[in-house]
Amino acid sequence: MILEAVRLALRSILRNKLRSFLTILGVVIGVGAVIAMVTVGQGSSQQVSASVQSLGSDMVVLRPGQRGFGPGSGPPARRFTLRDSDALAHLPVVRSVAPTANASATVVFGNANVSTSITGSTEAWAEISNWTFASGRNFSASEARAGAPVCLLGQTVRTKLFGASDPVGQQVRVKAISCTVVGLLGAKGAGSFGQDQDDLIVMPVRLVQRRLNGNDEVNAIQIGIAPGVSTAEAIGQITDLMRDRRRIGMGQDDDFSVTDMKEVASMLNSINSVLSGMLSSVAAVSLLVGGIGIMNIMLVSVTERTREIGIRLAIGATGRQVLTQFLVEAVVLSLFGGLIGIIVGLALAWGAGRFMAIPFAPDPLVVLLAFAFSAVVGVVFGFFPARRAARLDPIEALRHQ
Repeated sequence: MILEAVRLALRSILRNKLRSFLTILGVVIGVGAVIAMVTVGQGSSQQVSASVQSLGSDMVVLRPGQRGFGPGSGPPARRFTLRDSDALAHLPVVRSVAPTANASATVVFGNANVSTSITGSTEAWAEISNWTFASGRNFSASEARAGAPVCLLGQTVRTKLFGASDPVGQQVRVKAISCTVVGLLGAKGAGSFGQDQDDLIVMPVRLVQRRLNGNDEVNAIQIGIAPGVSTAEAIGQITDLMRDRRRIGMGQDDDFSVTDMKEVASMLNSINSVLSGMLSSVAAVSLLVGGIGIMNIMLVSVTERTREIGIRLAIGATGRQVLTQFLVEAVVLSLFGGLIGIIVGLALAWGAGRFMAIPFAPDPLVVLLAFAFSAVVGVVFGFFPARRAARLDPIEALRHQ
């Protein structure tokens, strides 16, 4: 009986192609939107986790002021110096320290030039920040101490200046500094906030301070935590040391911040999950609208086919058989909408991932749930019209024109 009902349902759907398409459109939009939103949200979460992980594991960042990653308020706090970095390196909870001084400059090689950011740091920077080398080497501790004119190139800068060629051993000019390229950094791609992490040049911090910035200030200090030490313990000792060095009295607020990168990742993922959930909830409303559309069309279909229903009942069809026929038709419509919605949703998510440079991360469970929900929509919203058809009086139905 079910197979016969499915055959009749397909015949009815194909007989009214345009109406059937408009009926399932709401389900297609609902299922597609939910799958697209969830898939893009999961891809964003993976991108955030990978980006934060690429900044370095078991790392905290020490910055002047209480602004963290947001905009600052009040007068600017006093910057750090290399002496602060040296003092931190002696703490037992610290594995390694990389002070950073930032600048921006135009880098020239031959006829090519590019404006990029300059990061001045020590030889520990690559290890703490979890950078790899595509070719060449890191600069040495002696080169970092002496402020030698050596540099590391990011992949974006390399492409703009050298194309696909290996830049190691070449001389580039950073403002007035002639600098030897000793290493090419591995690619990292876009960061958590969309910035290009590969658009940089790394030079010894003393060279950047002397020749580019003209001061001895350090913008931030990246600190690798020693193995087996909890982040909370490390932050506590770092905070105590810096309060003492900056002569901050009891009851006074810190004029610096210590940021745990794991907390940043957790915060960004939480925000992303909330936003994805809200957008998916809004998209799910389309499924409700699609279900109402199915109910409306099925009611119209019952009205149009009243005489047909009367004939079926008159020649011996039971109310249960009529109920099954119309219910199956509603479910088939909804399942068609679900299948098309899955294809549309995955295609939209793939396109959005390509555009936003995030991973394509479909969740089979979400796809299955969306498809199952589309079937439930067909059952729930198709039941009332089907029951109405099954309860028609055969005599009154035959009289219907």
